[in-house]
Amino acid sequence: MGQVGQADVRGTVGAGFEPVRDAFLRNFEQRGERGAAVTVYRDGAKVVDLWAGTKDVEGEEPWTKDTAQVVRSATKGVAAAVPLLLHQRGQLDLDAPVATYWPEFKAAGKERVTVRQLLAHRAGVPVLDRPLTLAEAVDLPTATAAIAAQAPVWEPGTAHGYHAHTFSWLLGGLVHRATGRTIGRWVAEEIAAPLGLDLWIGLPEAEAHRVGRLGPVEELEPADSGALRLRPKRAVSDAYKDPESLTRRAFGVIEPAPDENDPVYRAAELPGSAGVATAGALARFYAATLGPVDGAARLFAPATTTLARTEESAGADRVLLVGTRFGLGHMLHGPASPLLGPSSFGHPGRGGSLGFADPESGIAFGYVTNGMRKTVTADPRAQALVRAVRAAL
Repeated sequence: MGQVGQADVRGTVGAGFEPVRDAFLRNFEQRGERGAAVTVYRDGAKVVDLWAGTKDVEGEEPWTKDTAQVVRSATKGVAAAVPLLLHQRGQLDLDAPVATYWPEFKAAGKERVTVRQLLAHRAGVPVLDRPLTLAEAVDLPTATAAIAAQAPVWEPGTAHGYHAHTFSWLLGGLVHRATGRTIGRWVAEEIAAPLGLDLWIGLPEAEAHRVGRLGPVEELEPADSGALRLRPKRAVSDAYKDPESLTRRAFGVIEPAPDENDPVYRAAELPGSAGVATAGALARFYAATLGPVDGAARLFAPATTTLARTEESAGADRVLLVGTRFGLGHMLHGPASPLLGPSSFGHPGRGGSLGFADPESGIAFGYVTNGMRKTVTADPRAQALVRAVRAAL
């Protein structure tokens, strides 16, 4: 384990992937990065594994190979593997009504909502009429009862809109009813343990010392950075300011807004927002959706990988107010969330983190950071790294 490049960037880079190291370093020099890591696999072999900066966004303790962070909505990409694996095992029918597994869910006009629609952000319940407190949000029976009773805000199946936080209780409730296990336990036993992942949906107290503190970072962007220059339309900016908009309500279903550094939040099994992972774990997880990794069996059968990359929703997103593409819980490559290419599936985390797989190239990617920016689906630091991976191929 030696020093790579300049500054305090450490780790390893395979031949030909030096552009990723260079882009990672520029994120610290030019884009306000404080602490981060990036890992890339190609065809099941690790080709990039880098980390630098500090463990806490405002701190001096160095980031190490084992440092983990809350990855926000990048958690959704891992969680979406659960229903796909249940389907692969014949334990979940994607076209069955959710109420087949979760009878209470059929209330308030949701009796025909299918598992497929739920996963593709088409269920019509991205908001709650009454926001939950943190204590209610982290209690599975309370939160799932609230989402089961909620009336949809559009006719299910007729449109899509990002279920930013309610995805946690939709998916958590479905998995619990279908398997008898919480989704955090299912991920721990069926995904993380077999693959040796430092990844948790529900952080154990024994691992809390490894997790850095998140915080905001300045919006630095040099003119020659090459970063995506996507400025939000006025309608999008206005929606985030309007307390009555679906956008603002979808991101505000927990009130007051939780402190993501709170041990209670990190320990919560919120598969839409509160997963904790290392960059290496995110990348290794996605590598396993494509094939065997370091002797570990592949996670997805080929047909399931095809299912993961298949579009279920596309076009105008009623919550994000931009064009988005979703599969069965994964976000797909598109202008709002550029991944590596047309075959890519994965999920960004608001303000930074990103994980995805790209079947055509065999690339699996994981990036985590403690510096949160205002970006929702296309962070300039992550995008610079993705462009560098593309240039290396």
